Order: sequence, then structure tokens, then C-alpha cells
Amino acid sequence: MKREEHVSVQEQAEALYKKGNECRKRGSFHEAINYYIEAARLNPDSPAVEAKKMLDDIMAFYCKDMYNP
Repeated sequence: MKREEHVSVQEQAEALYKKGNECRKRGSFHEAINYYIEAARLNPDSPAVEAKKMLDDIMAFYCKDMYNP
């Protein structure tokens, strides 16, 4: 039987932040933002908060139609 591993909220937030970074690097900005939002919800001190702000700024500057389809 497999032992259940306990993962802290901070570790969960870190994993979501890293997934967001992977998505951002692939150009999947909306998916990255979703991961950053979830990471920030779990840990308001996560670097995901700043990463989301930066992506919001980039998208607002370059992709104005993305918010107003």
C-alpha cells in the first residue's frame, strides 16, 4: 500500500506557480494566469502574485482584444 504524502499549502502553491511558468514559456498565457491565480489564492505571498500582474500588463498592452472578444 502506498503511503500518502502530506503536501503543505506552500508546496502546492509553489507547484502551481511552476506550472504557470511552464505555460507562460509555451505561450499559453491564459492557462498560466489560471495557475498563478490558484497559487496566489493558496499563498498570498507567492511570487505568482507578481507573475500574474506582469502577465496582465503584457496582455493589456499587446492583446487588448483578448479581454474583449
